[in-house]
Amino acid sequence: MARRGDSKGEDRSAGQRSARRPRRRPAGRGERARRSLLWRLGYWAVVAGLWLLIAAAGFIAWHAADLPDSARLLDPRESPSVEVRAVDGSVVANRGALYGGAVTVAELPRHLTDAVLAIEDRNFYLHPGFDPIGIARAAWTNLRSDGVVQGGSTITQQLAKNLFLTPERTFERKIKELILSVWLELRFTKDEILTIYLNRAYFGAGAYGVEAAAQRYFGVSARRATLPQAAMLAGLLKAPSRLAPTADLKAARARAAVVLSAMHDAGFIDRTTMAAAQEQPARLGTPGRGAGTGFFVDWVLDELTNHVGDTGQDLVVETTLDPGLQAEAEAAVERVLAADGQRNAASQGALVAMTPDGAVRAMVGGRSYRDSQYNRAVQARRQPGSAFKPIVYLAGLRAGLAPDSTMIDQPVRYGRYAPVNYSGRFVGPVTVAEALAQSINTIAVQITAEVGPPAVIRVAESLGITSPLTNDLSLALGASEVSLLELTQAYAQFANGGRGLIAHTIRQIATRDGRVLYRRAGSGIGPVMRPWEAAAMTGMMRGVIERGTGRAAQLAGREAAGKTGTSSDFRDAWFVGFTPELVAGVWLGNDDSSPMKKVTGGTLPARIWQGFMRAALDGLPPSRFPAAPPPPGRVPEYDGEGLGALAEAAGRGVAGIVQRVLESFGAVPPPHNARPQQAPREGSRVPPPVLPGQREDMP
Repeated sequence: MARRGDSKGEDRSAGQRSARRPRRRPAGRGERARRSLLWRLGYWAVVAGLWLLIAAAGFIAWHAADLPDSARLLDPRESPSVEVRAVDGSVVANRGALYGGAVTVAELPRHLTDAVLAIEDRNFYLHPGFDPIGIARAAWTNLRSDGVVQGGSTITQQLAKNLFLTPERTFERKIKELILSVWLELRFTKDEILTIYLNRAYFGAGAYGVEAAAQRYFGVSARRATLPQAAMLAGLLKAPSRLAPTADLKAARARAAVVLSAMHDAGFIDRTTMAAAQEQPARLGTPGRGAGTGFFVDWVLDELTNHVGDTGQDLVVETTLDPGLQAEAEAAVERVLAADGQRNAASQGALVAMTPDGAVRAMVGGRSYRDSQYNRAVQARRQPGSAFKPIVYLAGLRAGLAPDSTMIDQPVRYGRYAPVNYSGRFVGPVTVAEALAQSINTIAVQITAEVGPPAVIRVAESLGITSPLTNDLSLALGASEVSLLELTQAYAQFANGGRGLIAHTIRQIATRDGRVLYRRAGSGIGPVMRPWEAAAMTGMMRGVIERGTGRAAQLAGREAAGKTGTSSDFRDAWFVGFTPELVAGVWLGNDDSSPMKKVTGGTLPARIWQGFMRAALDGLPPSRFPAAPPPPGRVPEYDGEGLGALAEAAGRGVAGIVQRVLESFGAVPPPHNARPQQAPREGSRVPPPVLPGQREDMP
């Protein structure tokens, strides 16, 4: 009994344990499938990851052959330097590494590196060489644009691109850029990468490296750059050629203000510091060497890449500059402006001198290179006034005129346009040569009306004028803006007998070890006018100096030819002239185009030209212009249509000439007692002639 009872007790105890322990159910079919799917996904994910790693390794190995040896950057080479030499072999300027030298991040003021980081790469010290957020943003933009239009590059990526890659925008190049960036980050510290970047980046105006740029723009070492200067330097990295302060100071300052705002947003400077720096932007200083030839050197460096591109090598550039003539040019401009500029409200001047074959011997782009590096001889375009008339008269010669042809200086009207002379008087019959000598406006307009403005434009373009020219009668009086360099180059082709040319400064470019990369071999341009045309124009322009508006430019004992020019309201005054040996052009005015006080081309500009030419030719024996050959087949003086018809009309008197000109334009002549409406003086902008059937009040 006892055992039975014990057995029942044991059974009861076992049952209780069994009840407490949950019974395992067999796995269902759905759960088994789910486990199998997860296992398979995990397996294939691992396999795919391994293959991706293998593919990435292969891709990197494939491109690793193109990666540079790390030894190239262990001893960083200096950025390319440019040595500029004058025609006598003397060194005019050095730009590049020889101008500044390498600087480390530790040597630079903190606000300079902060400025660069704020505008170029705020996460520079955090990312591994590339910024995933920036890349994602650029990728989205590029996908929407169906091409690579935005970079999102870090400083490390920019350095990789500048050191090792070509500039094209492709996805393959972007991948290479990423690989190189990681390689640079593994090989160098962040400070070393930033140092290399700042010493190799291009800052415009031929300056490679931050030290060269600081010297170039401010005349100080980058180690001593102020906050406004640092902001301007950092701002140049985006577009150095376009934003260079020597090319566009206003744009450079606007970009510097953006940099200062970025520094504030990044927490590098407070609002007060930002505002103070924006209110007192950086001023340009004088580079330590070659300040007197700065305008010339700037132009040389701008032209350099057109000849040899970006070689990455130290270069020696032999130029056409004559140091003696350069000094005389600067002295001539400053002497007249210092004596009479303020009294006549003339604050700026420019001068270009070249040989008749276009070799530029001297260039003055303004009174002070320190105060303003804007080159008024090359970059500025202003109205030349009557200095443009020789181009009009050349078009007239080609249409049948001759220097001794007679035309009538009288009131004329073309639609709403009725030109008047500077004197306010009309002299009646006058030879073409005398009309140019006395700068008679009505004759120049009549010639332009007869040959047509397009014919004048074609002549101007054949002489190297590339600035846009207005296709209307205002062209006759120099209303279209041109540069002093362009107009002086055009006159040089009168001086050389009609041979085409391109004004130039570079004779030869070579590496420092003497390997010649470029040597000038001639202009490559054939004749642009017939010899008799050049001689006839020279003879007429001699009359300008001998008895006309340019008498102040006379050179005792020497033959000289030239033309005065004055724009509307005395805003611009020009004198461009030449002797058999030298061609020179002078411009005076104000940068804001404010009027001067009755300064004409025959006053201060002619005096500057005379002073320069007298000094430049001192010691040289006088030369004579070649005799003018007669126009081929010129029998009689006028025949047929064109300008010759004016002579025939002259037989019918003033009314006949007016009627002939107006008939050629389909215009209705005004009543015989109508006075010409007042028009701007020589060189002014005027409305185009009213076309037949068009009301005068129509635009």
